[in-house]
Amino acid sequence: MSDFETTVRVWLRGVIDGATLDQLDHMRSAGGAGVRLGNTAGLASLLGQSGAIASALSPMLVDCFPTRVVAFDKSPTANWGVPWHQDRTIAVEEKVDMEGYTNWSNKAGLHHCEPPQMILDHMLFVRLHLDDDSMESGPMQIALGSHRCGLVRSEDAQTRASAHEVETCIGKRGDILVLKMLTLHRSSDATQATSRRVLRVDYVNAPLPQPLRWHRLDA
Repeated sequence: MSDFETTVRVWLRGVIDGATLDQLDHMRSAGGAGVRLGNTAGLASLLGQSGAIASALSPMLVDCFPTRVVAFDKSPTANWGVPWHQDRTIAVEEKVDMEGYTNWSNKAGLHHCEPPQMILDHMLFVRLHLDDDSMESGPMQIALGSHRCGLVRSEDAQTRASAHEVETCIGKRGDILVLKMLTLHRSSDATQATSRRVLRVDYVNAPLPQPLRWHRLDA
């Protein structure tokens, strides 16, 4: 973990093989931002603990498993930008009223909530690139080291991000970008007609207090 803590983010360049990319192409949902993908056998085998992608993450988070996948498909017909923010939501099997677990919602049939920071500190925010990025495709930007800020209020996110070096994340098809869950990030609108498909996968290796249970993609 020390190398990951030092470098803040890790690029695994070209590690997704062609056959896996073909499978992911067919699984992802087209048409916009934040489309949640269900728990399918295909995703479980590709992303689960016995799969090549989780194995590649093991130096950064031992014994991690995938808990949700969100598809982003920025295109000429679905274009957007988002301001600086943290992603602090987790997916669980059922809603349980418990101290420290707040802001409950149901998205695509899954229960979501915001957990205490100690849970988020055991999570990785992983992006699987299905297309080449460019400066014109509305790539993600990250504030390097901002995960060390803890939980940041939305109204403070831009100020906190501006105190860190900002990096634009230009990926190629088959690349994986690995970040700490609480890293502040943003993206701008695409400025040219293109396709920018990314699967965002959340990995974790921390248990939840009973009776809360993670939604697991490899279960």
